[in-house]
Amino acid sequence: MAETPIRLGILGYGEISRRLSKLSKAIALVSNATLVAIGSRRIHKATGITSADGFPSWVKMYESYEAVLDDPDVDAVYVPLPAKLQPKWAVAAAEKKKHVLLEKPVAPDVVELDRVLAACEASGVQLMDGTLWMHHPRTPEMKEFISDTQRFGQLKSIHCCFTYYANPEFLENDFRLKPDPDGLGALGDCGWYCIRAILWAADHQLPNSVTALPGSVFNNAGVILSCGASLDWADGKVATFHCSVLSNLTMEITATGTKGTLQLHDFVIPFKHDTASYSTASESSLEELSTGWKARPSEHSVANDLPQEALMMREFVGLVAGIKRDGKEPDNKWPAMTRKTQLVLDAVKASIEKGCEAVEVGS
Repeated sequence: MAETPIRLGILGYGEISRRLSKLSKAIALVSNATLVAIGSRRIHKATGITSADGFPSWVKMYESYEAVLDDPDVDAVYVPLPAKLQPKWAVAAAEKKKHVLLEKPVAPDVVELDRVLAACEASGVQLMDGTLWMHHPRTPEMKEFISDTQRFGQLKSIHCCFTYYANPEFLENDFRLKPDPDGLGALGDCGWYCIRAILWAADHQLPNSVTALPGSVFNNAGVILSCGASLDWADGKVATFHCSVLSNLTMEITATGTKGTLQLHDFVIPFKHDTASYSTASESSLEELSTGWKARPSEHSVANDLPQEALMMREFVGLVAGIKRDGKEPDNKWPAMTRKTQLVLDAVKASIEKGCEAVEVGS
């Protein structure tokens, strides 16, 4: 007998409709998940888009987020709202015993995020953020390489870049580039991924300090369009990242160890939907007279049975099912990763505001 699927609701529609259409298709690919409700303050728009995008006919349309949270048929919610709005509704969801999949950036700062974490812990519900690439099968395979002391050695540096070129309409109108209701700009939209990648490579060990790089760019409202930072650890390893909505699409990670190097060029969204690659090199050296490399980096390809949106959803609903049906505890590794990412993001923002002074990372 097939298990009853985990029933999902979505809080919000409108400017993020394309993202939700993509997520709905991902939910449809996961055998133990089903979309049952959408809450929108523009219900007429949501209804039209839902029909056009082929959402299931049984999806209930509500005129408020509260109505979704009050629906007893909803087990968990996806919250893809702007950063300053998300904590309120994530807390409300947790208080209604709904598990929470929270879009990144998750909150304006760690103080607000801690309210969410406390509410989820008190209610015993799962929290996970929407950092998709963490759920791709390429990610643990790369982690295995950089954890191998024989092939990679000790981690020494991580360099990460996520940029894309936004068109004038996006720069003028997108909520991510407005002080309210988001305010984090490129740092929240792109920098979140870079910070998570750096922490992932560093076994989620927080850096001692963060220093913003010179040259941050702001729009007329004072929201970040482009920025970067360096991160320092007590053991001597370092990291840098650059994020921007003003440069060509780039999604790069380079992690260097004492014996090896990891590189990939599409870490946020793979070039192909069904496979992803990365390159590794170990004990690299040059030929005599430096005419070439003795051993070139090797390419590795990893196939995935589902797009990473569906892989994330499968992971999330699996955790929810374990709590709901088997009495398991929430998996705390996911909110722990979220909080550490937020702590570093807050430190970068503070360093930018202080004119690139070094800022200690909180705990």
